[in-house]
Amino acid sequence: MEFIFLGTGAGVPSKKRNVSSIALQLLQERGSTWLIDCGEATQHQILNTSIRPRRIEKIFITHLHGDHIFGLPGFLGSRSFQGGTSPLEIYGPRGIKTFIETALSVSSTRLTYDIHIHEIEEGKIYEDDQFVISCKKLDHGIMSYGYAFEEKDKPGELLVERLKEKGVQPGPIYQQIKDQPRVMLENGTMINREDYVGPPKKGRKVCVFGDTRYHERFIPFLKSADVLVHEATFAENEDELAYNYYHSTTAQAARLARDAGVAQLILTHISSRYQDNAVEQLLNEAKNYFSNTEIAADLRHFMVRD
Repeated sequence: MEFIFLGTGAGVPSKKRNVSSIALQLLQERGSTWLIDCGEATQHQILNTSIRPRRIEKIFITHLHGDHIFGLPGFLGSRSFQGGTSPLEIYGPRGIKTFIETALSVSSTRLTYDIHIHEIEEGKIYEDDQFVISCKKLDHGIMSYGYAFEEKDKPGELLVERLKEKGVQPGPIYQQIKDQPRVMLENGTMINREDYVGPPKKGRKVCVFGDTRYHERFIPFLKSADVLVHEATFAENEDELAYNYYHSTTAQAARLARDAGVAQLILTHISSRYQDNAVEQLLNEAKNYFSNTEIAADLRHFMVRD
């Protein structure tokens, strides 16, 4: 599980930061990639990575401001030209369906794959045997959501030495024992999986917030996340400006991460007013409240550790 930041700027692109888009690589987990937001030129940024557009399985839009969605129609069209045939799921606030369908219709864009658009409400929006995905209403000028991607606990390691002591030698039978609650050996011995598998491996939880003011009511949603990706449009001393524009400061994001008990904070959506040394100052402000903080940069990778 790995984050690749495709755009980390706020509002408009700059020479060093494109507008918002993040890829969540899940190649080992499910052989696919998820995209969070798709600002203008996202597909150009993808060209500088190993991401394959046809492997993008889901797109999650936090809100409908242009710097988060204007790259979506172009990406959808290019995915067809680049060999995409598998269905694509798109999640976002009410209005995302109209935006996509209008853009594709007016431009006469015909896709080579099916898209399924889900206009979401707060709560659980997706679940399969690997992940549960939920969203939380934030506080922005328009409807904006934060997403929590929670990996389900994985089976523990097979206790190989214990099986060998039982006389069960390595082979396909090991996989059967791990996959099935009970397995009958050729000699008639019944093997109960729970006796030969270690404790479950806890799944990871990562949260990505769209644009928002700071609120303590977000803490339960973020509780104990391994990673929180949060906007930091303004410096600590610009809290009034942040409030008026429905955004957050570095310090506010850091306090939220601290109080929610997350393991790591990654700041993004940085205003273009902060360049070079000023970016380091933003990082130091956040670290005063939460030491395990990083500031994302375009095309930077962050692994999510087990």
